[in-house]
Amino acid sequence: MIPLTLAEIAAATGGTLHQAGDPHTVVDGPLSFDSRAVAPGGLFVCLTGRTLDGHDFAGQAVRDGARAVLATRAVDAPAVVVDDVLEAMGRIAAAVASRYAGTVVALTGSAGKTTTKDILATVLALHGPTVANEKSFNNEIGFPVTVSRVRPDSRYLVLEMGARGIGHIASLCAVVRPSIATVLGIGSAHAGEFGSRQATADAKSEIVRALPANGTAVLFGDDPLTRAMAAVTDAKVLTFGTTPDCDVRATQPGVDEHGRPYFSLHHGAAQAHVQLRVHGRHNITNALAAAATAVAAGVPLDLVVSGLQSAELASGGRMEILPRPDGVTVINDAFNASPESVLAALDALADIAGRDRRRVAVLGEMAELGPDADQWHDTVAEKVIDTGVTHMIGIGGDHAQRMITNVRAGGVAATEADRALPLAPQINDLLKPGDVVLVKGANALGLDVMARELGAMTAS
Repeated sequence: MIPLTLAEIAAATGGTLHQAGDPHTVVDGPLSFDSRAVAPGGLFVCLTGRTLDGHDFAGQAVRDGARAVLATRAVDAPAVVVDDVLEAMGRIAAAVASRYAGTVVALTGSAGKTTTKDILATVLALHGPTVANEKSFNNEIGFPVTVSRVRPDSRYLVLEMGARGIGHIASLCAVVRPSIATVLGIGSAHAGEFGSRQATADAKSEIVRALPANGTAVLFGDDPLTRAMAAVTDAKVLTFGTTPDCDVRATQPGVDEHGRPYFSLHHGAAQAHVQLRVHGRHNITNALAAAATAVAAGVPLDLVVSGLQSAELASGGRMEILPRPDGVTVINDAFNASPESVLAALDALADIAGRDRRRVAVLGEMAELGPDADQWHDTVAEKVIDTGVTHMIGIGGDHAQRMITNVRAGGVAATEADRALPLAPQINDLLKPGDVVLVKGANALGLDVMARELGAMTAS
């Protein structure tokens, strides 16, 4: 963290010091909220959860290396006592950001945020020290933790921003104002929560509205809702996509024999061939977003290409390939599931399987789709049939059963998983050596853990 004294933290948060000793003690490590992973020299945050209270771990956190804790009551440890720990975390992040002289990059979208963030962080790191969200820590807890990890020598701070409603992104941008803001496509994810794709776009556009006039909005030019955000900012606009008028665009896309995408990258008169290490044709768009964002930050194109080609997905559960000794390949794409991402994952399943391997799809029902839920699950069932899936296993409730019924009507084998029994063994019993298995579903279903368990098995 950019160093702050305990006295400065108390002033920034409106808190008081308790058992703090020297108020000029410097905190130069990041915020942490997990007592099992306390950051040395940092500040342990005493959050209260459903079953655990961080205040109970305050003393241990300091013994493990934290300089002090952030708490709402007196504890047996040096502390900054505040009224609201979560609000205080945001104020600390704002204090850190006010002293940060590097480039703040923010990104959002309905799908692909974390993958784009992982790719972008790899690219930017070739140009200078870079800090980015771990995993999908993009909410009011993960956001200030990420900001607190920035150092005085950090050239880039990459902040993935999620939203559950109007005003959420604006509140994050009020803590740390970006100079570059990237918006991916506006899909159907959370349409039931926001009300419509347009309402989702309005919420996501807050990231662009927050830009200063000398900033840059990096917009997905293939999506009319995202492209239209150019009208809500005075900042420079840079577009990416496959349409000919995009500033950073891809042509001649394809996949290699392992199902990994490639394309020709264009920016101005420059052109370069890019072979990605990540799987899935949809990741061409995410790579383009990362490339355009890096270009906006002033990264030379040769470094951009090098970063794209070396990038791997560090956050897990997203096109994570788990090869088994028996020749089975498990595709763990189970972190979450929007309709568009499920359709893209089924294409990736077909690409990775090629002509000779059986394709098995483990699909959980999708959530937060509102009145369009039936239609989207029908569309996924049609995609299962069209992409040559050999066997589909449905997980969930009525919408999973709806997919199973439609898939069977199309002549493809489909079964319903028994949630009362362990899932991985059920699925493994259906597999043969050499199969390719896609695991995809809403995060609430917890299929990520099951996919990893399945990846460690062998065929019966």
